[in-house]
Amino acid sequence: MLSWEQSPSVALMQRERAWVEIDLAALSDNVQQILSLLSPRTELMAVVKADAYGHGAVTVSQTALQAGATWLGVATIPEGIELREAGIAAPILVLGATHTAEQIRAIAHWQLQPTLCTPKQALVYSEAVDHRASLPVHIKLDTGMSRLGTAWQEAVEFVQLVQRLPNLAIASIYSHLATADDLDPTVLRQQQQRYEAALCACGFDPHAPTPTSPRFHLANSAATLVDSSLHYDLVRTGLILYGLYPADHLKDRVNLKPVLQVKARVTQVKMLRPGTGVSYGYKFICDRKTHLAVIGIGYADGIPRNLSNKMTALVHGQRVPQIGAITMDQLMLDVSQIPAVQEGDVVTLLGHEGNQQISADDWAGLLGTISWEILCSFKHRLPRVAVGNVRPIPPPISGISRPSDA
Repeated sequence: MLSWEQSPSVALMQRERAWVEIDLAALSDNVQQILSLLSPRTELMAVVKADAYGHGAVTVSQTALQAGATWLGVATIPEGIELREAGIAAPILVLGATHTAEQIRAIAHWQLQPTLCTPKQALVYSEAVDHRASLPVHIKLDTGMSRLGTAWQEAVEFVQLVQRLPNLAIASIYSHLATADDLDPTVLRQQQQRYEAALCACGFDPHAPTPTSPRFHLANSAATLVDSSLHYDLVRTGLILYGLYPADHLKDRVNLKPVLQVKARVTQVKMLRPGTGVSYGYKFICDRKTHLAVIGIGYADGIPRNLSNKMTALVHGQRVPQIGAITMDQLMLDVSQIPAVQEGDVVTLLGHEGNQQISADDWAGLLGTISWEILCSFKHRLPRVAVGNVRPIPPPISGISRPSDA
């Protein structure tokens, strides 16, 4: 978690070995870029689950709200409680499924807003909620993701049940897209048609809501970039908030800035003779005299071990290869081309120096995975250090009034 009141000694210790830098100005700018795509009707939910994709949920939430987001999305109740304990009062949607009486009490106490996935869940909630209160709930429809939610064909029965139940107020009806980042829009349009058909069957017009109707939301990050017809009352953005694109073909829609950089220090420098093995298993053998730098970061911090002998890093603004197996707390770089390297120098593992940049997409490509996983992999042993000045943000334009936002 990021702290705004750090003594100089604490700040120095944070940068002693390895750390993650969070550029709050870049984050604020990304929010503004996203808002530029939205109509006055459409609000922005900043998805800050998984500790804001590894960026630090509290500080990201505070910055995103200051920049114009009006909602926050989390996956779990403890994630929502963390934000409330930090004094954040914005509406918080719990995207995951919750069922037990203890969970329901926590949601009501902390003024979180749950997702209802099934009629059975709705009945449990109605019975467990204090009869003196009305809890805002969000109905989740499955339009083709095959994950959480009731089948879209059963929307009418589900919605009518919740409308009849005491103590519950429908704050929104939403669904989630499975292929919004695909060049082929067939499945996306099918899901959109199913979603709108379900809403219309329930007596709602998703394109002309009334002041008393629930909110409607479908768009994730990719859909937010793809087409404004997918925006409705609210968009839920995660990845693009943090400055990365869901797909290459969407990069021309907005100019995003990566928010996260991973940095570490050189802890030892040595010269190795030809034929010397490096690290466990000798997966790298020097074929020449090699100037080696040991870096104080490893797989216990979230650097994937499978990047061994594949990744590069930035030292003094130059790209150098990583050599040998990445270990739990350390990795090694071949800095033969930079003889001036010394202990204490800063190395950029992810981020930019000068005209050089290494992104989470680069690592994802080497590992055959996605940038989401890379961002979420950095452990809390790495301090999150806020950098960048946030310029004053004008007040957001208010959207259409809806009930039960508290």
